[in-house]
Amino acid sequence: MTENLDIDHSLSAADEEFFQRNGYIGPITVYTPEEMDEMWRTVRRQTLDRSHAAYPEDASSGGTNIANYDRHLDIDLLAQHVCDARIVDRVASVLGPDILCWRTEFFPKYPGDEGTDWHQADTFANASGKPQILWPGESEDDFGAGTITVWTAFTESTRENGCLQIIPGSQNKMNYDETKRMDYSESRINAEQKDGIARGFFGYDYRQLQIDPDWTPNESDAFSLVMEKGQCVIFWSTLMHASLPNTSEGKNYRMGFASRYVPTKVRVYPDTDSVQEYGGSIPLENYGAVVARGEDRYGHNRIATRTLRGTPFRTRTAS
Repeated sequence: MTENLDIDHSLSAADEEFFQRNGYIGPITVYTPEEMDEMWRTVRRQTLDRSHAAYPEDASSGGTNIANYDRHLDIDLLAQHVCDARIVDRVASVLGPDILCWRTEFFPKYPGDEGTDWHQADTFANASGKPQILWPGESEDDFGAGTITVWTAFTESTRENGCLQIIPGSQNKMNYDETKRMDYSESRINAEQKDGIARGFFGYDYRQLQIDPDWTPNESDAFSLVMEKGQCVIFWSTLMHASLPNTSEGKNYRMGFASRYVPTKVRVYPDTDSVQEYGGSIPLENYGAVVARGEDRYGHNRIATRTLRGTPFRTRTAS
């Protein structure tokens, strides 16, 4: 799994224009399928060892495992992934040379699992009730830029096993009010049909945040992101996105890994020492954002310079 640090992987002018218009770019090949298989075999085994994980295993309950947030903080291959030049150079084309990786998440989808509701995220207050990122001058009531999400397919991602869907060009208008609260109920998981498709939001109903309660996304505008293992898509979190249910049979599960990036000027988890969402809570005493590219010129976020196992992060130097 070699990465040539001498190559600049920045977006071309045409790709930048496409991204600004549509809110996403991809699929982009980061690893060959063989490299991805090897990486995922190792990472999957290492996730079982929680001796250095940032969050306690009992932090999670309900439909999603928030205890497995930010495993790049203790698993070396994931630490390398979030700083990979093939990813961060492209992200820097949008955000500027100095960027933080502030969160990572696994997104598994097993046969029979529902799809994910159409949604957008700006401050990420949608489940926790408190903004998790704030751009300079932004308050909880403002529409900001959100975050750049890099969603990497650790396995093949198909329409049958629950690939991502997006609505291109929808990133500039929020259809949801993140100051509202959603009610969590584990009984909602795999229990609802929306417009004829099994969709949910990890025990929440994202429709509770709609600004217009009668509005529904136009499914005819949706684009399904079928990806080979080792490919990624880069998109604004304010882009309307969802996923299909996994209607496949046997062991055809889908595994995505999302890494989230903001400029170093953005405040991460401002004025909070825990994150509460999806039926669980994680304390932040072992948390640190990672300078994935460039340098931190602001100093208002807690920065992790080494993994929790002691391996230095390989920060990409800004060109």
